[in-house]
Amino acid sequence: MIDLTLIGIGSGSPGHLTREAITAMNRADVILIPDKGADKADLAELRRALCAEVLTGDTRLVEFAMPVRDATDGYAAGVERWHDAIAERWEQAITRHKAQRPALLVWGDPSLYDSTLRIAERIGQRMPLQLNVIPGITAIQALCAAHAIPLNALAAPVLITTGRQLRDHGWPECADRIVVMLDGDCSFQGLEPQGVRIWWGAYLGMPNQLLDHGPLAEAAPRIIARRAEVRADHGWIMDIYLMQRDPA
Repeated sequence: MIDLTLIGIGSGSPGHLTREAITAMNRADVILIPDKGADKADLAELRRALCAEVLTGDTRLVEFAMPVRDATDGYAAGVERWHDAIAERWEQAITRHKAQRPALLVWGDPSLYDSTLRIAERIGQRMPLQLNVIPGITAIQALCAAHAIPLNALAAPVLITTGRQLRDHGWPECADRIVVMLDGDCSFQGLEPQGVRIWWGAYLGMPNQLLDHGPLAEAAPRIIARRAEVRADHGWIMDIYLMQRDPA
């Protein structure tokens, strides 16, 4: 029986690690570190730095090469094949290193717009598996804390969606406040900006954290330009934003 633990690590700051997460990291015999290539080497280094900060025992760090996603025949089919390939890499690493208590460090929280749980289900189909999940601080929490704002308006709902959904379907009619994740295209550009405010954050909790907010018409050009600049500098970016629409 493989005892696999998925550990939410927040947005990259050691301060985002809960005591439960630190205990789980030290309990693991192997922590799997995905290698996404030279352009995203900082992501693997951030995981290694977190481990160096809190590991006190014999936990080993094992890197594995992340497969590249191919969406030539459609987004959904490409993602399914990609998840199959990742699960195969996990299995190979676990078997090769004879890991009994492997763990993976998940940005934010494993339950929210993250596919690690779905990939773990595939591992459970390949070998006997006990799955444990350690919740983490989400990028949504980090964004609201950084801007010192509540997630929802008074007694009002909030909707969490993706850049793809916003781009393809526009502003959801069921909410006046929305959080947008996984948006590599700044999909807010397709909205009518009148009466809309935005709170944006990138690299939340890290030393290079970036924030901007204001009326969408004014803030959007700043965010687009800054986002492109820092993504070129680092080779990657993790960002998120919250928008509020005037009900009138």
